[in-house]
Amino acid sequence: MTVQPRTPLPPLRETVRAHGLSASKALGQNFLFDEQLLGRIAALPGDLDGATVFEVGPGPGGLTRALLRAGAKVIAVERDDRCLPLLAELAEAFPGQLTVIADDAMAVDVDALTGGAPYHIVANLPYNVGTALFTRWLEPAAWPPRWLSLTLMFQLEVAERIVAPVGTNAYGRLAVLAQWRSHAKIAMKVHRSAFTPPPKVMSAIVHVTPGDQPAGVEPKLLSKLTEKGFGQRRKMLRQSLKGVEGAVVAAEALGIDPTRRAETVGVGEWVALARALGA
Repeated sequence: MTVQPRTPLPPLRETVRAHGLSASKALGQNFLFDEQLLGRIAALPGDLDGATVFEVGPGPGGLTRALLRAGAKVIAVERDDRCLPLLAELAEAFPGQLTVIADDAMAVDVDALTGGAPYHIVANLPYNVGTALFTRWLEPAAWPPRWLSLTLMFQLEVAERIVAPVGTNAYGRLAVLAQWRSHAKIAMKVHRSAFTPPPKVMSAIVHVTPGDQPAGVEPKLLSKLTEKGFGQRRKMLRQSLKGVEGAVVAAEALGIDPTRRAETVGVGEWVALARALGA
């Protein structure tokens, strides 16, 4: 389904120029103007007709336009006051579909905003807060989470860390958190030239859906274990896990050699260690 705006919208680049808006380096902004590309990104979660979508940092509203055209009801959080007039114009063009909240995404409770209803998160994440937001969305105590999918733009290097297999240079805490009870994949790569201004690095869209949570595992404990283990990734486990009581002994009992380094420990082994410590 394609929803047409109540009044025709000029191309986004023209709207941005008319408002005298430019990307803020301090806020990690890089604007996307390619409507075909934005439409492909908005299509990644599947049918959004009537679905609730939470968007972080919509900026001038390029991705927002694509989501609204897909029939989504969008809740957008934007901390850049300069962008609010452009988003207000979108709200008028798509009556009843767009709610804009002027706030910092790190301070917002998405579940409360959506009234407990399920939702998708779709965002061209600001580079300076993207990883922090992503790990927060992966760590709720209640599982499955309220979100149905995450469709997020990251620097390509970060995206590769999210989907990395054990034993690779990119494998680390982010991979464990993203893979132990979720399914993560790189859905598409986006060339730096697609952005205004072009960033120094390539980007990629990561698509994540919830999976089954292994029984007997406390998420906070797994988070702490990986934080300690990968915080000193070049050290052996017997050194890096010293700060977690009983972790080294539990690892040995599971057959995980404490002379190994965190980057060699698979997702399943981290899960087993967290389960053993929480028993």
